[in-house]
Order: sequence, then structure tokens, then C-alpha cells
Amino acid sequence: MTYFRAMRIILFLWVWVGVVGLVQAADFELTPNLQRGYTDVLKLKVQEGRRMIAGEVASQNGVAIYIDNLADMVTLLVSDDRKLYEQWADREDQRLDLLRNLDAGSPWQRFTQAEVRLHWAFVKLKFGQEVSASWDVIRAYKLLEENRKKFPGFLPTYKSLGLLHVMIGAVPDNYTWVTRMLGLRGNIRQGLQEIRTVVQRDTLFQTEARLIDLLIRAYVLKFSAADAGNLKTMVQDNPDNLLLHFFATSVLMKDAQSEDALAFLNKRPTGPDYLPFPILEYLKADILVQKAQYAQAAGSYRAFINQYKGVNFLKDTYYKLFLCYWLNDDDTRALPYLRQVGSVGSAVVESDKAAQKFAESYFKKGVSARQKILMKARLATDGGYYETALTTLRPYAESSFSLTSEKAEFNYRKGRIYQRRGDADEAIPFFERSISLSEANQLSYGATSALQLGYIHQQNRNPAKARSYFQKALSYKKHEYKNSIDNKARAALNELSTDSSTP
Repeated sequence: MTYFRAMRIILFLWVWVGVVGLVQAADFELTPNLQRGYTDVLKLKVQEGRRMIAGEVASQNGVAIYIDNLADMVTLLVSDDRKLYEQWADREDQRLDLLRNLDAGSPWQRFTQAEVRLHWAFVKLKFGQEVSASWDVIRAYKLLEENRKKFPGFLPTYKSLGLLHVMIGAVPDNYTWVTRMLGLRGNIRQGLQEIRTVVQRDTLFQTEARLIDLLIRAYVLKFSAADAGNLKTMVQDNPDNLLLHFFATSVLMKDAQSEDALAFLNKRPTGPDYLPFPILEYLKADILVQKAQYAQAAGSYRAFINQYKGVNFLKDTYYKLFLCYWLNDDDTRALPYLRQVGSVGSAVVESDKAAQKFAESYFKKGVSARQKILMKARLATDGGYYETALTTLRPYAESSFSLTSEKAEFNYRKGRIYQRRGDADEAIPFFERSISLSEANQLSYGATSALQLGYIHQQNRNPAKARSYFQKALSYKKHEYKNSIDNKARAALNELSTDSSTP
């Protein structure tokens, strides 16, 4: 199920925001303790949340069952602890059995079942059980569609079903026959409208629906300056919510706003009340590397390794520990870290795959000294430090680099810097040159350049050119970022098709 693997990040960010509300049916009664427990869990105060709901979990109140499940999911997602996952794996069926036996006349009965399935779908994806996760998503969709037909005025259904409709709408064209065969229907425009309906008409679920909408824009569509402002406001209005600080950090880093992301990291709530969240140290270290603060970055990477119990991001962490010393011209201390890349963690997420590829290439044929220049420019660009990146590359030209891959990367880096600074016209020839240099060996720089050219022409209201470049991005067959590039290109093509069919 390639599609569900590609949607891993959007599921990851969504599972945190399953919600409960004011409920009248006795089987789904929201008591003050449950409401407080739910709120604490979503702030990552999991221990306090469990304490608040402990007395009501055994009563088979559907809300308590839901919050108990949510607390498990939060813990597994944050810790990435495989042993704990194996211990808790049978809880999904136990909770679904309990929920099925509750009042079928309440819209919450199907809604909570769907939420439980979606939570476990992501956890299964994270631990490599993709087929089982896919069936959970399909069953959740069926439950929500049934709920929509039986209770058309029940707004929470549209919040969750809207997200699934966006996911279905982003399915690649060559997989749509599968969704049709399984009875899955939906498109991105429909899903966004359903989510916005909840934002507009239900004050109880407004915040959660707004967050889902923003995350879809960040990870499926395009993230605007207005979207970034809305996200920052949400976090500022909830200073004790560690989860929202994580959202802001990860999304802003993705949007090359690392300085703002670092501010949220530094202001995040801390203390023993909160669930340990080691990935935050990893994110902090990434920003420090972008800022060329290598000693501080190395300390944060080591802190992450000491706290983390999972297998993802370890190859990337050791690779970046290598960078902390290599970019500072201390090869003696750098190389032991790079040698460990092949023996730690797993190569599932793209950053780990890229780290493994770099390590293998380095020890097989080495890298030229010019790679340090390109790496420094890349890191600064990724963080939004464009003047630093441009200053790094300004003394060099394409002819300064001997390898075709380096020439292609140089042009891509220059194009990306100008594009990010708002100089799209100046970026275009660099992206075009990178594509020309990349095609023979199917280098990732060609695919990423084509994607960015697609965005530029889409913004310039030239859909024909935009479409051709998005299709060009898809044409690259093998590179380490193929999943993410292909997903973005397909989503953009879907958006172009939808726009062209709108009267």
C-alpha cells in the first residue's frame, strides 16, 4: 500500500487531534474528569490525564474508552517504543469490542470506533504493519460514511471524514481503481470544505478542525504566509500545550522558518508532568546545524540518542553528528560517526535512506572537498538563512565543480535560494540547468527542480507549463526522495485538474 506509506506524515500529525465533546447519551457521557483528562492527554500530560480518567475507564463509558486509547497512541507515537507497542497491540480489538456493545443509536458509537481504528492505523504504519493499517483506514472510512448517512447533522463526522476525503483525493491516478473497488470516494476540495464547515459551524471543534486544515496545507497542499501566521497564533494562545509547540516547530522547519521554529522550541513547556519527547532534541539539533552552531548541535544529537527508544532517525542522527565535525574540518572526529550509520536503526524514513546512501558513497568513492560548500549552502537554505546560503555560494560557479552531480546540485541550490527569496525569474534558469544535468543519471536534483518549476508556473497562472513540470518530476524513476516528491507532484496535478474543471 504505497499510498498509505506516503500519507504517513499526515496521519502522524492528525492522530493527535481526535476529539470528544458534549454528549447526551449515557454510554458516551462526558464528565468533568474525562474532559480534563482528554485535555491533559492532548497537551502531552499523559500521566495526569490517565489519573483523571482512571475511575471511569472501567465503567465502559465510550468517552473514557476513547481517551484511554488516545493516551496509548500518544505514548507510542512519541516514544517509538517497539517493545511497548508489542505489549499493547491487542488493545485495539479490546476497545473496539467495548465500543460496539454501546448505544448504536448514538453517533458517537461509530465515530469513536473510526477514531480508534485511525489511531492504530498510524501506529501500525510506524511499526511496519502496512497491510493491517490500510484495512483499518478502510474500515474507519466505512464507519464514518455510515455515520454521515444516519446522522447527517453530526459535525464531528465531517471533521474526520473530511480528512479521509483529502487523503483519497491525493491518491495517485494509477491507484484510483483500488479506491473505487473498495468503495472509497472523495476529493481534496470536498474534504477541505467538510473540515471548514466544522470550523465555521461548531465552536467546540473549531480549533481542532482549524489545525487539521493547516496540517493538510503544510503536508499535502501549499503552506502560505497566512497559514503560518494562523499556526503561530494557535500556539501562542496555548502556551502550556507541548503538542502544539511540536506542530509549530516541525511545520515551520519544513517551511524554512527555522528561526521561528527555534523560538517555539525554546519556549515549549517542560517538566515532569509532560511525556518525554526526545524528537524535539533532534529537531533542535537540526536547526543548530543549519545555523552552523556545530558544537551545540552535536550535544543535542547526543541527548536525542540517549533518550530515544525507537529505530527511525538514528542513521540520520549519526550522519549529522558526522557533519558537525566534518563541516568544521575535523575529519578525525567525524569519520567514526559516519561508520556507524550502516549499523544503527533502520532505513525506512527518507532521511535515514539518504544518510545511508551518503555513507555508502563516501566509503566507496569518497567525496570532493567542494561537497562541504554545497552542504553548508543546503543547510542554510533549509533553515531559511538565505543570505548566509547565498554568501556561501557567491564565490563559485558551475565550473568550480568537477562532478556532474555537484554541478546539478549547485544549480538547484542557487535556484532554491532565489525562489525562496521571492526572485522566481532569477531562479528559473538555475532549475532548468539542474534538470538538464540530472536527466542522464536520474539525479534527485532534477526531480526537485522540476517540482519547483511546476510551482513557479502554477503561481504564474500557466497551468500547461506547470503540468508539464509536475509530470517531469514524476518521470524520475529512482532517487532517495521519490516518495515525497511524487506525492507533492501528484497533489499539485490533482489541484490543477480540479481548478480546470471548476466553472
